Amino acid sequence: MIRDKRRIDPVTLELRAADSSLPEHGQTGGGEHRAPGGASAAGSTAAQAQLAERTADLQRLKAEYDNYRKRVQRDRLAIREIAVANVLGGLLPVLDAIDQAREYGDVDPGLRAVADALETQLAALGLQEVGTPGELFNPTCHEAISYRQSGEVDQPTCTTVHRPGYRVGDHLLRPAQVTVSEPPDQSEPG
Repeated sequence: MIRDKRRIDPVTLELRAADSSLPEHGQTGGGEHRAPGGASAAGSTAAQAQLAERTADLQRLKAEYDNYRKRVQRDRLAIREIAVANVLGGLLPVLDAIDQAREYGDVDPGLRAVADALETQLAALGLQEVGTPGELFNPTCHEAISYRQSGEVDQPTCTTVHRPGYRVGDHLLRPAQVTVSEPPDQSEPG
């Protein structure tokens, strides 16, 4: 029997494994015949089982990573929305001051340009005004500060908006303060 004990394989020029006792390149020892790679049928079945187990582990890890990545992305979006809502909530007194100045006619062209630019930028960030006259009353986004009965409406309706409300996405920053009109009570006689 001739054994090649060189550390580098002359054909592939790669470093050989530490155990080079297996015959290589057609050299055979005694009359022993082995399956390719020196593995028997039982070893092949064990290797396939190990491969299946590792594949399943890899698939589980990939699914966990995908779920983690989605959760992190969802958390980032939620944090961004909260941060934008906090900043916009701090600017609501500025919008109130601009509305009050417009109401009293104290808006010169320079202030009007600044106010328009500010409102445009806030709208681009998702700020939406809540509460318009004629809108149906919704207690989740309207705050009724006065109430009256009116034959002109058939459902509770916002007739006057005293202070507009604002929302960003699903976050209500401030409810609108409104006067609510309801139809007269039909249950009373006369």
